[in-house]
Amino acid sequence: MSIKIGILGYGNLSRGVESAIKQNDDLELAAVFTRRDPASVQIKTAGVPVVAEKDILDWKDKIDVLVMGGGSATDLPVQTPKYAEYFNVIDSFDTHARIAEHFANVDAAAKKGGKVAVISVGWDPGMFSLLRMVSDAVLPEGKHYTFWGRGVSQGHSDAIRRIEGVKDARQYTVPIESAVEEVRSGSNPEFTARQMHLRDCYVVAEEGADKARIEKEIKEMPNYFADYDTTVHFISEEELKRDHAGLPHGGFVIRSGVTGNDKEHKHIIEYNLKLDSNPEFTGSVLAAYARAAYRLSKEGSNGCKTVFDIAPAYLSAKSAEELRGHLL
Repeated sequence: MSIKIGILGYGNLSRGVESAIKQNDDLELAAVFTRRDPASVQIKTAGVPVVAEKDILDWKDKIDVLVMGGGSATDLPVQTPKYAEYFNVIDSFDTHARIAEHFANVDAAAKKGGKVAVISVGWDPGMFSLLRMVSDAVLPEGKHYTFWGRGVSQGHSDAIRRIEGVKDARQYTVPIESAVEEVRSGSNPEFTARQMHLRDCYVVAEEGADKARIEKEIKEMPNYFADYDTTVHFISEEELKRDHAGLPHGGFVIRSGVTGNDKEHKHIIEYNLKLDSNPEFTGSVLAAYARAAYRLSKEGSNGCKTVFDIAPAYLSAKSAEELRGHLL
């Protein structure tokens, strides 16, 4: 029997989830929910209904997991706790500074409804979080460093698009190469956020919009741009479509540590991702954790979880015997 998945919203991330479902035989897309007119939303899976969000509770016994496709800036802080009472839910909330607050809100709602909620799933937070945790446990004396990019950040781009007067935008996160090399040397440097990354923003402003105000709002936005050297480029819609249509991303986690009675041996752990499509890869991670959420729910679990709380075997469609035989 297939695990029935619902998706709320139909932007880039949701299309990534939709494509991931097609690659997993045990998952089935049951419905897409939208704030728009359902007749205006054309999905790529034949025979699957597009339903107005106002009717979503009619589906609470028809889907096994609801994947939240909204952005972290304004959608997920409202939508995930709102629906965690009625559905097993999973989201990709990625505002690191607010994860504890988001967890508490979602946990209360999920426990009230006896549902499982998994938050902050993707590659960072998500897969990178796991690597940071494991490498910290293995090399307790050391430091970890995370570099993102060069690539398009969906969350940061979405945050820019929410600014009044912005028609469209792409934000590139750019690692500072000298900082990367210093970390790889094993010297365990101390860096501020500003010393590790640059942020490049390409913005299409609406006609007549105050570009100076938009640039100021971007550069002063807390949790997104305020702590970084940020450059804002105003370009035309045609230039954005021509030069910035793709959504590549990636990055790496590095743990630099020492072992030995005299701490004489240095070790570097590095985990690297290079992604042609950020939303498709993130959607694939969400699909795997949707499987895990379903399994946990079937076991009677409830409340909010993160990637730290879920055993890796719950992510895989393979049996325990297959995992031991082929991947262990």
